[in-house]
Amino acid sequence: MAKARALDRRRRSVRNIRKITRTMELIATARFKKAMDRSIAARDYTRQLAKILGNIASVGAGVDHPLLAVRPTNRTAVLVLTGNRGLCGGYNSNVVRQAMGLLGQWSSEQVATHVTVSGKRGISALRFRKVTLDESYTTFEDKPAFDEVAPIGQAYLDAYCSGAIDRLDVVYTQFTNIAKQEAVVETLLPLKPPQQDEEAESRAHLASEEYDFYPSAESILEEILPASFQSRLFKCFLDAAVSEQVARMVAMKGATENASGLIRDLSRQYNRARQSQITGEIMEILGGVEALKQ
Repeated sequence: MAKARALDRRRRSVRNIRKITRTMELIATARFKKAMDRSIAARDYTRQLAKILGNIASVGAGVDHPLLAVRPTNRTAVLVLTGNRGLCGGYNSNVVRQAMGLLGQWSSEQVATHVTVSGKRGISALRFRKVTLDESYTTFEDKPAFDEVAPIGQAYLDAYCSGAIDRLDVVYTQFTNIAKQEAVVETLLPLKPPQQDEEAESRAHLASEEYDFYPSAESILEEILPASFQSRLFKCFLDAAVSEQVARMVAMKGATENASGLIRDLSRQYNRARQSQITGEIMEILGGVEALKQ
């Protein structure tokens, strides 16, 4: 009887865990849909801004701006975007692995590195690996706001223009679609100048017909470059948020399915133990009846 009771107790425990993982899966699914809509909207905005930037640069070629200046890397900044919670598969560990590889590269080259981490999981993981953190944030969840990200971006812009840093790398999970999320290192500073391809002349002609520049293409470009950087940085935060929800949704779905399979196995074991117990009790009764007949 003790074995059957233990199996039944364990089965009830797994059922309770399955309820929790199923609930977390549903919550992650709902949050993922909202986060994905925001990420796609920001992606479209960033692409359109890059298109405008390319058109303006085609007309105002040769513009000299501090954000486009490529300098030798003596001082660099690294921004690592992770989550505040776990139970999302390898989401946090993949980002930390990429960050450690990048930090190891800068350390081997003896480059001074300013490290900023967003997310409790990344903070604890890097501190455990003896990485000195200069700044940390734990306020970004599945709905990062542009007003919250903008001050961080402005600080990086000021640092780059003043020469305090020569490069900015962001380590985050890039969201491509629901089936593909990849931990990547993206260089946001210096800004890459718009690519001049074989259609540059036609784009310049298109820009000259589509836009009227006042006071000049150069001055407008100087306004758009910081805006382009801020939009790209904000998109990194949005991609990290939606990728976390996808990872948690997949992880909790897998945990729920595993719990269901374990419950089936425990139910079979419980039924066999119960059947064996009942058979033993019947044999004891029959044995007692036969003893009374003698």
